[in-house]
Amino acid sequence: MKAVILAAGVSRRLYPVTYEIPKCLITVGHQTILDRQINAIKSVGITHIIMVVGYYRESIMDHVKTQFPNMSFEFVINHHYFETNTGYSLRLCNASINNEPFLLMNADVLYPEEVLNRIINSDYDTILAVEIKPCGREEVKVIEGENNRLVAIGKELIEDNSLGEFIGVAKFSAEFSAAFAKSLDHLISSGGTADYFEAAISPLMSEHKVYHEDVSDLPCIEIDFIEDLEKARELVQSDWFN
Repeated sequence: MKAVILAAGVSRRLYPVTYEIPKCLITVGHQTILDRQINAIKSVGITHIIMVVGYYRESIMDHVKTQFPNMSFEFVINHHYFETNTGYSLRLCNASINNEPFLLMNADVLYPEEVLNRIINSDYDTILAVEIKPCGREEVKVIEGENNRLVAIGKELIEDNSLGEFIGVAKFSAEFSAAFAKSLDHLISSGGTADYFEAAISPLMSEHKVYHEDVSDLPCIEIDFIEDLEKARELVQSDWFN
């Protein structure tokens, strides 16, 4: 299995912190966000990582090659990182993923290794890590059907109907991967270059089973704003990271 890390974004909402550094190379505790993710990936036995890079891509590429010389990195460059979003970035990976099963994560998520342990060892082949909680407008929300199956995903969902927040870490089967690639093609060709990749998951949910793994008991956070970064620096003191 491969892992895909989406790390192309500019992170305007974290200015001025990200004026001269990509978000994923911000230090949280004694490690960068990206280092923590790669160490988690290593912990579940995955050695091949596809990384989509754009903003300060040379810094990211040099960093991971220096810090993780025994890992295999494949870099996919999003030259349009200023005006596109994660759907466009992930679509650039279609040929590299090649309809195979893969892990997917946004590069700005702080989570302990236990998150990947749970989704890798899950009985479900296609599964999203979800924090069950009341959500606001900003979160990517999910709605649950029966038996842990999800039936909807997106920021625009009605907050009161939502199970919780998709934290941006997932595992996809080969079957779903193939359908996902076609859905991403359709999304981008239809003008959705500024959409999140979740917009390509949503139309597949009626025919393909997508489940959730509850990670509410674990210290996880997607870092979008300064207050998220401050919270992440508190969460990393948890025993889950030591």
